Amino acid sequence: MEQAFLDGLRKIVGQQGLKDGSQVARYNEDPRGRFKGNAQLVVRPETTDQVAKIVTLCNDARVGIIPFSGGTGVVAGQLVIEDTPTLVLSLDRMNRVREISTDDSVLVAEAGCVLENIHAAAEEHDLVFPLNMASKGSCCIGGNLATNAGGIQVVRHGNARDLCLGLEAVLPDGSVYSDLSPLRKNNTGYDLRHLLIGSEGTLGIITAATLVLKPADPETATALCAIATPAAALDLYKHLRKQLGEGLSALELMSGFGLKLVFSQFPSLTSPFRASHKWVLLVEAGGALGITEKLEAALAECFEKELVFDAVVAQSAAQRQSLWNLRENTPEANRLAGAFCNSDTSVPISKVGAFIECTRAKVSSVHPDLRINTYGHIGDGNIHQNVLPPDGISKESFLEANAGVIEAVRMAINDATMQFDGSISAEHGIGRLKKADLKQYAPRHKLGAIKKIKQALDPNNIMNPGAIIG
Repeated sequence: MEQAFLDGLRKIVGQQGLKDGSQVARYNEDPRGRFKGNAQLVVRPETTDQVAKIVTLCNDARVGIIPFSGGTGVVAGQLVIEDTPTLVLSLDRMNRVREISTDDSVLVAEAGCVLENIHAAAEEHDLVFPLNMASKGSCCIGGNLATNAGGIQVVRHGNARDLCLGLEAVLPDGSVYSDLSPLRKNNTGYDLRHLLIGSEGTLGIITAATLVLKPADPETATALCAIATPAAALDLYKHLRKQLGEGLSALELMSGFGLKLVFSQFPSLTSPFRASHKWVLLVEAGGALGITEKLEAALAECFEKELVFDAVVAQSAAQRQSLWNLRENTPEANRLAGAFCNSDTSVPISKVGAFIECTRAKVSSVHPDLRINTYGHIGDGNIHQNVLPPDGISKESFLEANAGVIEAVRMAINDATMQFDGSISAEHGIGRLKKADLKQYAPRHKLGAIKKIKQALDPNNIMNPGAIIG
């Protein structure tokens, strides 16, 4: 990058707003270790006006911009991989909650605001922002929206897209799209908000958002249920939905093998059951006082119908958290145990059971001794398949002896997903990891429309160049 360009950046954000050299190490890290970024310059604006000036400067100089939120993305969407003039634009200094309106039940937060901090701000007003996931302590709302994140309460509250009423974003030419109104109804042409949400920074940089807040539930009921098969989880879901209605908020499927991984990596966590089970379903519902009694009554009927053969219902906030710890520590347990492939695909919920069986068969055909930890969100069909080396063999040794196994396993899971009319990316996006997958599996007309939209809004290809379609 030319000195005049660097001087221009320094004039916008000051020397404290730039990082280079050893200061950029964390911006080159991939949470799953598959990629290594090569960013050499990070710019850290404090205001939307500064973002607009940076984008204008980059557009004129044909320098690419990769937005960086919390750095928790797992498809390399936030990493500089390509060998072209590119900088990282970190939103970590734009981390304020600008406004809370209890009358409108909204909160306006800047893109660099950590999700857990948004939760805390809402709770001060006895409200909740219901987007929730294991990475809530480090992920930021800008990245959540850029990837249309899902999480553990999609069945009740929807994805990030469904919880956002308005956006502020800087477009590729440096202009500011500002529509932070809390309107619930706005039927005035194309909805640019929904175009930007899920675009992974390829059409603009989200700088702030108006988020939907909801009343805190007077009571929350949580139970861990032992079930026979993933297909039984769907039957249990249908029964509980009929009994509990819209109060049903989370249904997390976990395997017995996955629980053993968690216990082995986190010795302080223990099973609430006396016996081990092949499959369990973590169920949560919220609503008016008495919801716990309703859940217990519904589970009693499930015992009679043989949908459940063991269950534990949390009797305190501490017990509830202990049950959730089993699910929230699963991704880290996979990593510590040597998982080398972690999938994020979805299928129609009616096909989850058959999909899991098919996936296991296809992965076993790649190598018969591979171990699979299956878990995910049963209520929206988003199932994660985490593949580990054979027992007793380290990840490094196995990968060294089996060149190409990661890609072979990944494509086996993708093929199973498409066989059951699914999506190769449920909640993490395409990034750089899945570009070839999108080209292979997406309908031709969809790819054509994506390319035309990208060309129309970002003709100089400065917005996250290399992501989604390259």
